[in-house]
Amino acid sequence: QVQLVESGGGLVQAGGSLRLSCAASGRTFSAYAMGWFRQAPGKERSFVARITRSGGDTIYTDSVKGRFTISFDNAKNTVYLQMNSLKPEDTAVYYCAVKLLRASAYDYWGQGTQVTVSS
Repeated sequence: QVQLVESGGGLVQAGGSLRLSCAASGRTFSAYAMGWFRQAPGKERSFVARITRSGGDTIYTDSVKGRFTISFDNAKNTVYLQMNSLKPEDTAVYYCAVKLLRASAYDYWGQGTQVTVSS
């Protein structure tokens, strides 16, 4: 089992920054990757970014490239999402997730943290 606890969400003005954290516990030592997703009101949950545990390989959805940075601290077993130049369209509930195998879907999810960007 894996437990994920997100924090760091809040209200910020457009152009501002936030850093989300996701503390992982459990069998994360065997995880292939950790990712961030978001769900805006009235929309489906969508992929934001992911990082592999072994090599730190990262990918991002196009809308956040150059603004968001995903990172992982092995010592703290925590994945971060640094969000800069925030836009109102970034408003959503942000979830972290763990993928145990490269070919599998994401297996474990956090409870989510709200990010609201005002214009």
